[in-house]
Amino acid sequence: RQCTDVICCVIFIVVILGYIALGVVAWVHGDPRKVIYPTDSYGQFCGQKETPNENKTILFYFNILKCASPAVLINLQCPTRQLCVSKCPDRFATYIDVQASYRYKPDQWNYFRQFCKPGFNNPRKSVAQVLRDEDCPSMIIPSRPFLKRCFPDFSTKNGVLTVANQTTFKDGRGKTRNVTDLREAANGINNVLEARSVGMKIFEDYAISWYWILIGLFIAMMLSLLFLVLLRFTAGVLFWIFIFGVIGIIGYGIWHCYWEYDHLKGIPGSDLTVYDIGFQTDFKVYLQLRQTWLAFMIILCGVEVIIILMLIFLRNRIRIAIALLKEGSRAIGYIMSTLFYPIITFILIAICISYWAVTAVFLATSGEPVYKVMANQTLCKYANLTCNPETFNTTNVTKLCPGAQCTFAFYGGESLYHKYIFIFQLANAFVFLWLVNFAIALGQCTLAGAFASYYWAYRKPADIPLWPLFSSFGRAIRYHTGSLAFGALILAIVQLIRVILEYLDHKLKGTQNSFTRFLLCCLKCCFWCLEKFLKFINRNAYIMIAIYGKNFCISAREAFFLLMRNVVRVAVLDKVTDFLLFLGKILVAGGVGVLAFFFFTRKIPVFAQEVPMLNYYWVPLLTVIIGSYLVAHGFFSVYAMCVDTLFLCFCEDLERNDGSTAKPYFMSASLHRILGKKKLSLKKA
Repeated sequence: RQCTDVICCVIFIVVILGYIALGVVAWVHGDPRKVIYPTDSYGQFCGQKETPNENKTILFYFNILKCASPAVLINLQCPTRQLCVSKCPDRFATYIDVQASYRYKPDQWNYFRQFCKPGFNNPRKSVAQVLRDEDCPSMIIPSRPFLKRCFPDFSTKNGVLTVANQTTFKDGRGKTRNVTDLREAANGINNVLEARSVGMKIFEDYAISWYWILIGLFIAMMLSLLFLVLLRFTAGVLFWIFIFGVIGIIGYGIWHCYWEYDHLKGIPGSDLTVYDIGFQTDFKVYLQLRQTWLAFMIILCGVEVIIILMLIFLRNRIRIAIALLKEGSRAIGYIMSTLFYPIITFILIAICISYWAVTAVFLATSGEPVYKVMANQTLCKYANLTCNPETFNTTNVTKLCPGAQCTFAFYGGESLYHKYIFIFQLANAFVFLWLVNFAIALGQCTLAGAFASYYWAYRKPADIPLWPLFSSFGRAIRYHTGSLAFGALILAIVQLIRVILEYLDHKLKGTQNSFTRFLLCCLKCCFWCLEKFLKFINRNAYIMIAIYGKNFCISAREAFFLLMRNVVRVAVLDKVTDFLLFLGKILVAGGVGVLAFFFFTRKIPVFAQEVPMLNYYWVPLLTVIIGSYLVAHGFFSVYAMCVDTLFLCFCEDLERNDGSTAKPYFMSASLHRILGKKKLSLKKA
């Protein structure tokens, strides 16, 4: 062997180094606190240590009515002053009422003042000036913190939306308003709060049932192993039972259609045609026609004939497919370590996802505070222009636009780095896709090399090399990193294009241009098909790389033409394998799910006392079912790779060898018998 696709290997290493450099730069400039902590109108973090806001961890909005919805409150800047406070208001109050009574009720003023600008303590200032300069809010309403922000304390009483059991409140500007004015905010907030409560209960269920969930997943792992071992003996039985079951069901359908057709004979109106009665919304009308049942019977007869003819003409190929499935089970039995390789792939992908997510967050939070002019007057020409809060009061903006303020808007910057953050985010996503596809390619090539060493061993298992999985992994890394990176690169490019198309489709979803929507739909469909095709080609190319050690393009070409020369065998093997593995996943997930259902619902008397008290028994139940399916999928993906590898080796074996002493077949004796060749000499099954 020699190194393949060296140029792509070098590019891949350089890209990884550049990706690391991008992460370092993002970590230097980024600050995740901008996502975690809310920011007040001065660009300061609420709750930041060693600042005046250290003990003020919650963000308070002066006039929450100006905020359209929770999405605006959380993601965008609401057009009102925002202040860090230590706690949310717990009562209704207006600045007008507090100012009028501050002399003889100082406690009310002292309470209200904590929601005003820091240092403001001038209740004698006119109400109009206070509201214009946003020194204090016009009103406060009972609120509670959520996502470190003060939201109105919504509740329902007898089906009526209330805040602190009140349906109306004073807005501090001389008007009495209904709580329904906050309905847009209430709908989203209450749903999220309810989800939060459910989330806490789900977390509690996980905390007290996690070990039983692990036991369920362990049972799923053992059942998956047992199923793979039994496939050596039951693959043919399971397949033929299913096929004859389908033939029997279709046969019953034909008989039932004939019975209905004969039963309707002589009934008035049954001899009408579908054309005579036209389109009817009640489909039961069509079942009263003899023509309907005759059409059903003809269709089922056609399907039955097609299935029987396929079984007759493809019987040998079906037998080969079943023999390969049995051979795959035997190969895994000799190389059991391959069953646990998906754990390595999972770890590599988890590292890629973690690095991408952290880098994306740091890139998104890279930037300096940007301040903009916020004016109460809609005709202010300086509105939304950038400003400097330190020199804002010395400018003419406050004179031309009374009440205008220089407030924090968002994080950004004008430097070269900040201008290309979007490009960096695209690069981050692209390299992430490349690395994930490389990790998958490495796993496929490693497993293919291990199973190929089994097939090409003349005497099994005596000639199987020592540590075949470890040796195959070493060969893939040492010689074929470039080829694996090349295949992963092609797939990553197509996937990135699909991501961009999905983004454009989301942005243009409200457009009325039918041609644009049609074009995007066609492009999405085409690139989806292209991705599926490339995954199929890459998978078989990696198998050929593992067998012969050639570069990616040559391996892909040879694999493609080899499969095309055996296209019928490919189709039969693919469908037989898909069916049996799907059946295995359903059996494992369903079996463990039924067992978990009886356990968590205390229907197993022996373990009734061991079942923990749960808020929702379906939480661990669904976790066990989904986890069992994923465990089975992990094990069966190894099996599918084994069958695909053995099939390519089998096709190569048929083309390169003729069964003679000089060129003996390497296939098993069962495959040899199915092909009807002469008996192998010196060959052990």
